[in-house]
Amino acid sequence: MDKNQLQDLKILSAKIRLDVLKMLEKRGYGHLGGSLSIVELMSVLYGKQLRYDAANPKWEDRDMVVLSKGHAGPAWYSALAEQGFFDKEWLYTLNDGGTNLPSHPDRLKTPGVDMTTGSLGQGTSAAAGIATGFRMKGSGQYVYLIVGDGELNEGQCWEAFQYIAHYKLNHCVVIIDENKRQLDGTTKEIMNPFDVAEKMRAFGFHVQKVKGNDEEAIDKAIDCAKEVEDQAVCIVLDSIKGSGVPYFEQLAGNHSVKFNNDEILGANHEAIKALESFIEGGSELCTD
Repeated sequence: MDKNQLQDLKILSAKIRLDVLKMLEKRGYGHLGGSLSIVELMSVLYGKQLRYDAANPKWEDRDMVVLSKGHAGPAWYSALAEQGFFDKEWLYTLNDGGTNLPSHPDRLKTPGVDMTTGSLGQGTSAAAGIATGFRMKGSGQYVYLIVGDGELNEGQCWEAFQYIAHYKLNHCVVIIDENKRQLDGTTKEIMNPFDVAEKMRAFGFHVQKVKGNDEEAIDKAIDCAKEVEDQAVCIVLDSIKGSGVPYFEQLAGNHSVKFNNDEILGANHEAIKALESFIEGGSELCTD
């Protein structure tokens, strides 16, 4: 990837993050933390790696995304809108009555969404089935499964992983968003996951672990995964819940945030201003 491509991805990341902040403030509440932790992943997928046609979302030869952690739908919607699957004004109808953008993804409502998700764990099985179908028809298509580390509490995930590994479905790229927090606390407090990367290796996967906010590292990991033959593949994102906005990174209850006080609104407006300035080329973006 050259410098211009990387800069384009960083700008796309900033646009996706900006959209998430704006749409959730407009809604008044929403799943902020887990949406922000996959922003750079969505940027790399929709800005470089995926085969798709935004004008023809049902293109038969497209790659597919299964967002098993469906509560992070706002990040997915933002990426889809930025790449032209639908008008960006739709973003501000999030979770309204009759909207095409429900709080969790619905394949019957949103262009670009190929699998309805939200019941945690089920997306892993769906992605395994999609990858099996791709292999049976010899298409060469990829399905990218995005699963949360808290979601790994669900036994269904491990059943599906065992299936993917046994059949060496290397066109199902398993991506685990290891942001280390879930609804009720840290993953270690709720149900210690121990070493997720080592567990996946033990299940038979080729595993890479990269920083979740590093577009270049994510892109390289996906390229490497595509070179693996005769083995299932997994990328673990070492990420931060609420990533990209220091206030939200440190907010204990950042799984679902209510924009209902001056402190939260102030932090959000400050982040929005910084992102807009970066997109316009007026400053460097600090996300530390």
